Amino acid sequence: MTSPPQGSSGPAPGPVGPAPEPTPEQFLAVQQSEEFIGLRRSFRGFAIPMTIAFLVWYLAYVLLSTYAEGFMSIQVIGNLNLGIILGLSQFVMTFLITWLYIRHANKNLDPVSSRIRDELEGTH
Repeated sequence: MTSPPQGSSGPAPGPVGPAPEPTPEQFLAVQQSEEFIGLRRSFRGFAIPMTIAFLVWYLAYVLLSTYAEGFMSIQVIGNLNLGIILGLSQFVMTFLITWLYIRHANKNLDPVSSRIRDELEGTH
């Protein structure tokens, strides 16, 4: 390997150390920006309906288990009754909502939040 000629140097080194912390005013400006408001709206537009749907499904299961014993004990396949199948469906519903949220976040939330963070930290 050859060394660079003496007297020549590469680009001047930049400042060493972490970037300055954003100020409270910058955080407030970001919080009031249309982009951040849209980000919150997108999150809430997904999270609130999914939370309500899951809670309604769970409450329906609990109420059916408590007050509709005959309905829940209907045999479906072998020793599996409707109550067991609906109980296991709670797990399926949890995984489904998680998958839907990950898909929503990757597509709609993460790109916007990354852009806001990069602008706030000055790394864009």
